[in-house]
Amino acid sequence: MNKILLLEDDLSLINGLSFAFKKQGFELDIARTMKEADSIWAEEKYDLLVLDVSLPDGSGFDFCKKVRQTSKVPIIFLTAADEEINIIMGLDMGGDDYITKPFKLGVLISRVNALLRRTKDFNSVSTELTSNGIKVLLLQGQAYKNGELLDLTAAEYKLLCLFMQNPNIVLSKEWILEKLWDCEGNYIDNNTLTVYMRRLRIKVEDNPSEPQMIVTVRRMGYKWNVIS
Repeated sequence: MNKILLLEDDLSLINGLSFAFKKQGFELDIARTMKEADSIWAEEKYDLLVLDVSLPDGSGFDFCKKVRQTSKVPIIFLTAADEEINIIMGLDMGGDDYITKPFKLGVLISRVNALLRRTKDFNSVSTELTSNGIKVLLLQGQAYKNGELLDLTAAEYKLLCLFMQNPNIVLSKEWILEKLWDCEGNYIDNNTLTVYMRRLRIKVEDNPSEPQMIVTVRRMGYKWNVIS
């Protein structure tokens, strides 16, 4: 059963949403102020937050900022303001969806269910690659070696991901070239691939002149060799 936190101060809307959510089988906690929401959030774990923007003691935007410091829980904003700047601000600070009042309960329930499905599907896919002391955070587009951020170009990052997603498998140059396109959409040729390989080895290998992670397999291609 999915658990939802509703932050809303309008009693009539609370009653309607409570009925609709419970009818759909959701477990629901309700807060009417920022203070109540802070207290409930500290004690419970939720699958989704529905936040009103205008509150007696603050804003749903403010609560979203606090939540995003520690959690990626899906967030839907409810507001009477449909100005583009408010929508952009809410989404930029970490909101996942935005619905303006008045709205039909069926529409909100559909948006809630869709967001929960996307979150479930997303969480089933790995967002982190780790081996040989190298960690790639796919969501952030960052790679680390022994905890230190690697300064990679877009092409070097993509090449590293290709290798780490296919450990201990020989990847032909032709296959890599098909996958690797530069930021302008131009095709990468064999000579450019050789340059990228050299640069990537310099950044990830302890001894680039004697690579242990990205090894060359004669007449076949390259392989990400898992050594730890």
